[in-house]
Amino acid sequence: MIKKTVLSGVQPTGDLHLGNYLGAIKNFAKMQNENECLFCIVDLHAITVFQKSEELRNNTYEVTAAYLASGIDPKKSVIFNQSQVSGHAELAWVLNCVCRMGWLNRMTQFKEKSGKNSENVSSGLFTYPTLMAADILLYKATHVPVGSDQKQHLELTRDIAQKFNNDYESQDFFPLPEPYIEKEISRVMSLRDGTSKMSKSDISDYSRINLIDDKDTIIKKIKKSKTADTPVPSSIETISDMPEVNNLFNIFSGVTSMSKNEIISIYEGQNFSNFKNDLSDALIEKIAPIGIEIKKLMNDKKYLNQVLQEGKEKARKKSELVLKDVYDIVGFVK
Repeated sequence: MIKKTVLSGVQPTGDLHLGNYLGAIKNFAKMQNENECLFCIVDLHAITVFQKSEELRNNTYEVTAAYLASGIDPKKSVIFNQSQVSGHAELAWVLNCVCRMGWLNRMTQFKEKSGKNSENVSSGLFTYPTLMAADILLYKATHVPVGSDQKQHLELTRDIAQKFNNDYESQDFFPLPEPYIEKEISRVMSLRDGTSKMSKSDISDYSRINLIDDKDTIIKKIKKSKTADTPVPSSIETISDMPEVNNLFNIFSGVTSMSKNEIISIYEGQNFSNFKNDLSDALIEKIAPIGIEIKKLMNDKKYLNQVLQEGKEKARKKSELVLKDVYDIVGFVK
C-alpha cells in the first residue's frame, strides 16, 4: 500500500495553546505511523504580519519543542523550518504567476484579517495562499490536515495545481491534494466567549489554556471559564445552543476521546463544578506533561537545532527534485 504524503505547519507566533494542540499538533503524532509526514514551522507565513526578530526565533524553537513534546518522532517525520528550505519561496513565485488575482480576491480569510485596513496590510498577507500552495505542492503532498478556516486555501491549492498542469501540458504533475480532516475535532473556542476562536491575541490570558500552563493555572482558568446558570444539560441539541458549554464539552472530548454523549451520561443534571473539576484533571493529565517537556527542550537549543538541521536536509532533498522538474517544465535554462 502506497503511503499518503502529509504536510502541515504551525506558525511560530508565540504562546501555543490548547486550540493549536487539539486542532493540529495532537493529530500529527497519529499520522506519522501510517503516512509519510512533513511538519513545518512556517516562519515565512508568520512575517506577513510584523514579528520582532528575537521573538520569531524563540517562537520557532517553541513550536519545534511542542512538536517533539507532543510525540512527533524526528526519525519517523520530517520536522523543519520553512525559511531554511529556499524552494518554498522559489516555487511560490512560480505559482504567483499561475494564480489569478480574482482567485485571491475571493479569499475570505484575507478580508477577515485585513478588515477595513486592506490598503495598509502587507502584500504578503494577500498572496499568503500561494505560499501555502507552494508549501504543499513542493513535496507533492497528497493530504493536508486543515481546519475550517483553511479549507478555502486548500481548494485554491487544487485550482493552482490543476492550472499549472493544464497550462504546461504536464498532466498529473502536481497531485490535487485532499483535506485530511479529523471528524471528531471541533474548533476550540475562547473560555470567556464561546463564539470566538481561542487565540493568543485575546487580551485576557483566562480565555485560553496555554501549552506551558502549570497545574494550578489550568485549574484556575477552568474554574473561571464561562458556563451557564443551569445544571448540565441532558442533550447535545441543548448544549449546541450554549456556546461556552459546548466548547467545554468539545475540549473534554478532545483530551479524553470520550464522545459528548458519554460525557452527558456522566454529568447530566449535576452542577458545573463537578464537571469543571474533572475537566481540569483531564487537562492536567494530558497538557501538563507536554508543557513540562516543552520547557525542558527550550533549555536544550543544541538538540532543537540538530532536529531542525536534520529535517532541513531531508526536506531540501525532496523539494529540490520537484523544483528541478518545475523549472524544466516552465522552460528555465539550467
